[in-house]
Amino acid sequence: MAGLRTALALGVASAFDAPARQAFVSEVVGPDDVSNAVALNAASFNMARLAGPAIAGLLIAWIGTGPVFLLNAASFAAVIMSLWRMRTSELFPTVPALRGKGQITQGFRYVRGRPDLVLIFVLAGLVGTFGMNFQVTNALMATAVFGKGPQEYGLLGSIMAVGTLSATLLAARRRGPLLRLLLGGAIGMGFFTLVASVAPSYWLYAAALILVGLTSLTFLTSCNTSIQLSVEPQFRGRVLALYVGVLQGGTALGAPLVGWIGTEFGARWSVAAGGIVVLLAGLCALVLVSRRSGLTIRDRARRISFRIPSRSGRGAAGPRP
Repeated sequence: MAGLRTALALGVASAFDAPARQAFVSEVVGPDDVSNAVALNAASFNMARLAGPAIAGLLIAWIGTGPVFLLNAASFAAVIMSLWRMRTSELFPTVPALRGKGQITQGFRYVRGRPDLVLIFVLAGLVGTFGMNFQVTNALMATAVFGKGPQEYGLLGSIMAVGTLSATLLAARRRGPLLRLLLGGAIGMGFFTLVASVAPSYWLYAAALILVGLTSLTFLTSCNTSIQLSVEPQFRGRVLALYVGVLQGGTALGAPLVGWIGTEFGARWSVAAGGIVVLLAGLCALVLVSRRSGLTIRDRARRISFRIPSRSGRGAAGPRP
């Protein structure tokens, strides 16, 4: 019971921390570097989310559960020290939103009025629910299919981190999000997940995970960067909170479903099902974008305008400078 209460407290703290921390990135650097900083922050956040559980699994097998929790707690000292040493006079603060009633509702309305954000949220929700449960699928594949133990399971995450690290370095070089990378990342993630599901050996499965890590992080980074650079500053925190809730909440809701598929139909189907859903979602989004040729991402100063025309032809656009 104490463990459940601790997990609940960590979840509540994360719900406050993640959106605020991500929205703060644009205040740390100047206008010329915000695109790269947002991309690098999104990449590092998602890379830790993908590789962290696997690294923890290796450490738990090596030194035990308790010491790993202590190491994780000690790691926050570096974060606290970095925040303490920040020179606030050199920040680029945005105008904070005025406090008042109905701010959460306003955030929902803002997202609903932005077809580009709706598209991103739907894709992120499907990817999070069906494609991001690597801690479940890798464990099933390692033990049930390849007959390996906890160390080999942990190694899968480390190998996958090669792909996520590559995506991180590529994201840091980009000046802004590209629509083709967002859609290509989703389609590529679905395709390579399907390839991994039919891998005949442990090492071929591990090799496929490198490409899964590369494409999944490319998709997640493109989503995060598009949101951060296209949303009005006064809405950025609320929209990011909704995005994190959709992505991480979907992963939590999808884990039992993925586990049930693995139990009822086999470990390979738990991987393949996620790949099929993500691939179909990416292809459907591609068809939607192709039919609505006015959908663009344009870099204007500090903001990205990601536009989908309405059926009347007048267009529904995100905020512009």
